[in-house]
Amino acid sequence: MTSPVVELADDRAARRGLRLFLKRDDLIHPELPGNKWRKLKHNIAPAREHGTLLTFGGAHSNHIRATAAAGKIFGFATIGVIRGEEHLPLNDSLAYAERMGMRLTYMDRTTYRRKHEPDVVGALRERWGGFYLLPEGGSNALAVKGCAELGAEVPDFDVVCCPCGTGGTLAGLAAGLAPHQRAVGFSVLKGGFMEGEVERLQRETYGERLGTWRVEDGFHFGGYARRTPGLDAFIDDFNGRHGIVLDRIYTAKMMSGVFALTERGAFPEGARVLAVITG
Repeated sequence: MTSPVVELADDRAARRGLRLFLKRDDLIHPELPGNKWRKLKHNIAPAREHGTLLTFGGAHSNHIRATAAAGKIFGFATIGVIRGEEHLPLNDSLAYAERMGMRLTYMDRTTYRRKHEPDVVGALRERWGGFYLLPEGGSNALAVKGCAELGAEVPDFDVVCCPCGTGGTLAGLAAGLAPHQRAVGFSVLKGGFMEGEVERLQRETYGERLGTWRVEDGFHFGGYARRTPGLDAFIDDFNGRHGIVLDRIYTAKMMSGVFALTERGAFPEGARVLAVITG
């Protein structure tokens, strides 16, 4: 599955001599949008072989939603380990996951921070039996390979931008680009650790750092799922200009960063800049 590319008519880019485009990965599939499909694509076969996939996420995780949908569509059981305590009634995301057949379990935040340590995984296997383990956000080597296919779909652009939550999308995208292209990731989490995560994923997948890329750490707006009046105003203004509602957790932060860098002259005049709406 591929996604369409549309050009934005926006004076903020035009006056800097740039052409700005959106890669509408959010339109790939109604239940498996954007980078969720790209990350899950190559993980489906081993999940089906095991019969059950177990993964992790917060109470509003789009990854949890998409994984549950993938299990329903492709015929494997799913278990979602949710950070924190259960709250009833379930929110829309968890209620959807449950309707798709996902079994939900909850893990206290202290243990959740250690979720990939052997004793925690061992306890999960004792409780749930054999399963295929997929990290939080779906970012593993197979996910990186799926996201690398995105790079092959965008040969005509000088700079390709994406939001970063766990680093898998940027790791794959950058590896899949041609030598003359570069990628910019916009971290939605504060802490300045995202570049290390992206490089770790590339080395895990390919054995080396690949592509020309960097991470921008200055557009997290306070951290994951945080918002500010300025970010809300940007979302409203973008919708008014282009008729597209950006999600505040990922794509709004990226697009705000793209326009801020544009104003700073960070992109060369005449560049074709593509922003991936990851869904």
